[in-house]
Amino acid sequence: MALSDADVKKQIKHMMAFIEQEASEKAEEIDSKAEEEFNIEKGRLVQMQRLKILEYYGKKEKQIEQQKKIQMSNLMNQARLRVLKARDDMIIDLMSEARQRLSNIAKDSVKYQTLLDGLLLQGFYQLLEPKVTIRCRKQDVDMVKVRNISYAAVQKNIPIFKAATKSNIEVNIDQESFLSPSISGGVEVYNSNGKIKVANTLESRLDLLAQQMMPDIRVTLFGPNLNRKFKD
Repeated sequence: MALSDADVKKQIKHMMAFIEQEASEKAEEIDSKAEEEFNIEKGRLVQMQRLKILEYYGKKEKQIEQQKKIQMSNLMNQARLRVLKARDDMIIDLMSEARQRLSNIAKDSVKYQTLLDGLLLQGFYQLLEPKVTIRCRKQDVDMVKVRNISYAAVQKNIPIFKAATKSNIEVNIDQESFLSPSISGGVEVYNSNGKIKVANTLESRLDLLAQQMMPDIRVTLFGPNLNRKFKD
C-alpha cells in the first residue's frame, strides 16, 4: 500500500526530530565532556601555578632567612670588632700612661742609679762579648761613668761580670752619639762592631714586660676569655 504524501512528510518529520534529538544529546555530551576536560586542565594548571608560586615564595623565604643570618652575623662581627677596638684602645691608653710615668723614675737619682747599674750588668750578660759600647742619654753620662762622684758604675759591674762568667770585658762609653732625650732613661749596649744591640732603655723594658704580662693584664681588665679552649 503506497504511502500518501502526508504520511511521507510525517515520517520525514519524525526522522528529522529523532536526528535532532540525537544531535542535541551528542552536543550536550560533547559540551559536558569538554567542560569536564576544561575543569580538569584548569585544575591542573591552577595546581601547577600554585606549586610554582609556593616554590617561588619558598625560595624567597629561604633567601630572606639567609640574608637575615648574614646581616646578623655581620652585625655581631661589627659589634665584636668594636669591642676588640675599645679593648685595644684601653690597652693603648694604659701603655701610654705607663710610658708617661716612666719619666718619674729618673727624678729619684738614687733609685735611678741603682736601676742603671742593673741594666748595664744585664746588658753585659746578654751580649757576653769581650768588648762592648754603652750608649745612654747625654744627661745620664755622668751617672753611667761616675757614682758617688768618684766610683764608676761601669767599674762596679765589671768585677761582678768577670766573677760570674770567668771572662774579661772592656767597656767603652759612647760620648758622641747619645740616646734621644725624649726617652725616659736606660741604656743600649752594643758589641764591638755595633751589629748586635741590647736595648735596655726604660721604654724597651716596659714593652717587654707588657708583652710578657699582656695575657694577665687582659684578664685583669676584661675577665677570662670564655671562648678560649686551651690555656698555657
